[in-house]
Amino acid sequence: MMFWVEVQSGNLHSRSTYYYLVLSSLLMLFSFAQKFSALLLLRLAYQSLGVVYGDLGTSPLYVFYNTFPHGAKDREDVIGALSLIIYSLTLVPLLKYVFIVLRANDNGQGGTFALYSLLCRHANLKIIPNQHRTDEELTTYSRATIHERSFAAKTKRWLETHAFNKNSILMLVLVGTCMVIGDGILTPAISVLSAAGGIKVNRPGVVVLVAVVILVGLFSLQHYGTDRVGWLFAPIVLLWFLLIGGIGMYNIWNYDSSVLKAFSPVYIYRYLRRGGREGWTSLGGILLSITGTEALFADLAHFPVSSVQIAFTLVVFPCLLLAYSGQAAYLLLNLDHTKDAFYRSIPEKIYWPVFVVATAAAIVASQATITATFSIIKQALAHGCFPRVKVVHTSKNFLGQIYIPDMNWILMILCIAVTAGFKNQNQIGNAYGTAVVLVMLVTTLLMILIMLLVWHCHWILVVIFTLTSLVVECTYFSAVLFKVDQGGWAPLVIAGVFFIIMYVWHYGKLKRYEFEMHSKVSMAWVLGLGPSLGLVRVPGVGLVYTQLSRGVPHIFSHFITNLPAIHSVVIFVCVKYLPVYTVPEEERFLVKRIGPKSLHMFRCVARYGYKDLHRRDDDFENKLFESLFLFVKLDCMMEGCSDSENYSSYEQTPAESNNNNENTHSSNMDLSVMSVDSLESDRSESHGNIASRPPEVDELEFLNKCRDAGVVHILGNTVVRTRDSRFFKKIAINFIYAFLRKICRENSVLFNIPHESLLTVGQICYI
Repeated sequence: MMFWVEVQSGNLHSRSTYYYLVLSSLLMLFSFAQKFSALLLLRLAYQSLGVVYGDLGTSPLYVFYNTFPHGAKDREDVIGALSLIIYSLTLVPLLKYVFIVLRANDNGQGGTFALYSLLCRHANLKIIPNQHRTDEELTTYSRATIHERSFAAKTKRWLETHAFNKNSILMLVLVGTCMVIGDGILTPAISVLSAAGGIKVNRPGVVVLVAVVILVGLFSLQHYGTDRVGWLFAPIVLLWFLLIGGIGMYNIWNYDSSVLKAFSPVYIYRYLRRGGREGWTSLGGILLSITGTEALFADLAHFPVSSVQIAFTLVVFPCLLLAYSGQAAYLLLNLDHTKDAFYRSIPEKIYWPVFVVATAAAIVASQATITATFSIIKQALAHGCFPRVKVVHTSKNFLGQIYIPDMNWILMILCIAVTAGFKNQNQIGNAYGTAVVLVMLVTTLLMILIMLLVWHCHWILVVIFTLTSLVVECTYFSAVLFKVDQGGWAPLVIAGVFFIIMYVWHYGKLKRYEFEMHSKVSMAWVLGLGPSLGLVRVPGVGLVYTQLSRGVPHIFSHFITNLPAIHSVVIFVCVKYLPVYTVPEEERFLVKRIGPKSLHMFRCVARYGYKDLHRRDDDFENKLFESLFLFVKLDCMMEGCSDSENYSSYEQTPAESNNNNENTHSSNMDLSVMSVDSLESDRSESHGNIASRPPEVDELEFLNKCRDAGVVHILGNTVVRTRDSRFFKKIAINFIYAFLRKICRENSVLFNIPHESLLTVGQICYI
C-alpha cells in the first residue's frame, strides 16, 4: 500500500522504479496465489483422510486376529508377522500406489477404467468402433507419439491386430471392477463388525445387531455427497490416526521395545521357514494390513493426487507403523490375546473414548470403498459396460463427487446379508483378502501396458516393477487360495454375478451397434426420395436418436415407412462417450449436413467423457440448436470453397450417389464429422469468395420457425433377439440382456426429455 501512496504523491517518478513496483506487486500476488493454492491443497489433503484412508486406517482392528486366529505360538512369530506388515505397507501402498500407480491417473481420475481409457487413447483397443479421427483433436484427448520401431510400437500393433487381445484386456478390466464392487460390500461388513466387537458382551448376536444398525445409518448418509461426508468424517479419521499412533508409541515403551527389530527383513524369512504351510496361509491375514489401497486409487477422482500423497506420507503411513508395532509389543507378552489384541492393548483409562472413535472410524472405512464403487461404476457406464442407472452430482465444485442411489441400496442389502450371514470376522477377512489381492493383480497387469504404451519406460524399469509387484501379490494370492472354502468364495460369487451383468450388457450393446451399422440406410436411397422424402413434411423439428455417428440409421427408414409424415427439419443425434475424462463444452457438439440443403437434414454428434453427466441444468436441447445455427452460418460462408475430406458439407453429392447406387454401405457415403470450431480457421481464407457470392436464402429463419412449431424427440425402442441356436447366447441375449434393459433407466430419462415431446419407435433387432 505504501508503494502506491508514494507514486501518487510524486516521490517516485522514474519509469524504472515504476516498473519495479509493478513487478513487486505481481510477485506479491503470485506469492499470495501460491499460499492460497497450498492452503487449498492442505484442505483437500485433510478432507481426503475422511474419504480415502478410512479403510486402510482401520485395518489394525482385525489384522492380528486374522493372522493368528488361534493365538500366536511364539514371540518370533509375532515379530515375523510385524515385519511382513511393515514391508507390505512400504512396498504396496507407499511405493507402488502412492508414488507410481497414482501417477497413472487420467487427468485426476483413478481406477481400473481410468487405466483402460488411457490405453484406449494410445492404442485402438475399444471393441465398439464408434470413434472418429476428429475425436483425437479434442484438447483432453492427449496422447504421446510412439516411434515405429520401438518396443512400445510393436506391443501396440500386437494388441490391435488380434481381437482376442482386446477382449482379454476388457475382461481383465471388468474383473478388477467387479472385485472393487465386492470390496465395497465386504469392507463395511468387516470394519463395522470388528469395531462393534469392542462391546464387552458374551452374546455375538448383539454385536451383529449393532453392526447392522450402524450400516443402515451409514448408507443412509450417502445422498449428502462426498464433500459433506468428507468434512464430517475427516476430523474423526485424523483423531483416529493420532490415537492409534499415540497408543502404539505407549505400548512400545510400556511393553517391549525390542519389537522394533522387526524392521529387519531377516525375520520375514525366519517366519516363513519356521511356519511351514500354516505360516504361509497366515499371509491371508497379513494381507488385510494393506486393504483399502485399491480404494485409494479408485477414490482419486474426488481429490488431487498431491493431496492424497501428502496425507499418506505425513499422517497415515507413520501412524500405521506405530499402531502395528504397538500391538505387536503387547502380544509379545500376551501371545493368547490375538483375538482382540487392539482393544486389549488400549490403556484402561481411555478404553471407551477409543471404542467410540474406533466405531466412527470403521464407518469412515466403509465410506472409502463406497465412494470408490460409485466412481468406478460411473466409469463403467460411460464405457457401455454397466446398465443405465441414475448418477447424481453431489458437489458443484468437484465434478468427480457423485452418488448412485440404486447401487447404494444394493450395496447396503448385500453388506447386511454378509454381516448377518457370516457373523465371524475371520471368514469375512478371508473373503476380503481374496477381493483385494485380485484387484491389485489386475492393476499390476494394466500398469505394465501403461508403462510401455503411455510412459514409454525402459524395459528394465518395467521388468523391475513387474517382478516386484507380482512377487508380493502372487505370494499373497497363493495364500488366500487356501481359504477359498473358509469364506474366500464370497467375493468370487459376488464378482461373478456382476461380471455376467457387465459383460452381457456390453456384448448386447456391441451387437446392437453392429446391427445398426449393417442395416443403415444408404444416402442414395434418401436422395431418391426427393426434397419431401416421399412424404408430407409437417412443421417442426424431429430429433432422431441413434448410436451411429455416420450414415442414416435403420430406425429412420422404419419410421417413414410406417407414418405418413416427417418433420420439416430432421436432426440425427448421436450421443457417444469417448475414452477421456471430460469433453469441454465448446467442443462437445459436432454438426454436419446430410444431403443437399433442400432436405433440411443434419447430424449432431454429442461427445461426453466418462466424468461428464447429463443434467437438467445442462440445457442439452438449447446447446444443440446453438451449435446447429452456428454451423449453418459457417456453412454459408464456406460455400464456393473447395470441399476437403475434413470440411465437406455433405455426406455425398448427388453425382456421387448416382455412381455408388449399388454400394449401400460404402464408407464414401459417410461424412467425417465436421467440427464447428475448425471452420473458423478457414473463415479468413474464404472471405474473398463470400463477397462475390449472391445472397443466400435465410435458412436460420426457417430453422427458427420450425423450432417454434415444436421439437419432437424420436427414440428407438429396440427389442433384441438372437436366432443363434447356441444355448449360452440365447440365455445372454434373450433373457439376461432383455431383463437388464427392462429394469434400467430409459434413455428419455437419461436425456431429460419431456414426456409430451417424446415419440418412441419400436423395432426388433435379430443378432
